[in-house]
Amino acid sequence: MERLTLPPGGAAAVDEYLEYRRYKQHKTDFETIPPQRPISLPCQVRGCPCRAYLYVPLNGTQPIRCRCKHFADQHSAAPGFVCNACSKCSGFHSCFTCACGQPAYAHDTVVETKQERLAQGKPVGQDVPYAAMGGLTGFSSLAEGYMRLDDSGIVGTSSQVSSLRKPEEDDMAFFERRYQERIKMEKAAKQKGKAPLPSTTKPS
Repeated sequence: MERLTLPPGGAAAVDEYLEYRRYKQHKTDFETIPPQRPISLPCQVRGCPCRAYLYVPLNGTQPIRCRCKHFADQHSAAPGFVCNACSKCSGFHSCFTCACGQPAYAHDTVVETKQERLAQGKPVGQDVPYAAMGGLTGFSSLAEGYMRLDDSGIVGTSSQVSSLRKPEEDDMAFFERRYQERIKMEKAAKQKGKAPLPSTTKPS
């Protein structure tokens, strides 16, 4: 068996290539955008039972586990996603919670056009050189929203974002301040929801 030696950073490039190939197994290029919604990205591998591309999040660099303790790739790709490694699992279901505070099972893979997202007031990224990149416009577009240091996850126009920034703030200070503001708003909303009930006195 021949041993491969990679230069520094070579392993990361191989991983990126494998991720790209995995994504490209599904139809991503359309001459005309399909009229049905949601837009599905059907699998192009002959005999594969999956119906369409389905994103499974990572916990940092690690794949997430199902409640049966097995990984997503140990489950069937057919709808229902039953586990191939054990008999007690009825289908892939992970309680992993992402930075938005919601569990993985509460998320859906949705494919929308840029025009549709703009019409709904949703964030859009920069235009990309080729369609298979989707919304990935740089490494930071994979990061959580407040951690992005470029405008790859821009919301609306960049003038809206720059109007929120204080003149003396650098990128990190701006994102940290916006993150802290969001945390305070979430705490305030929780406190409002937990307001004590009015006390009632019993007649003696």
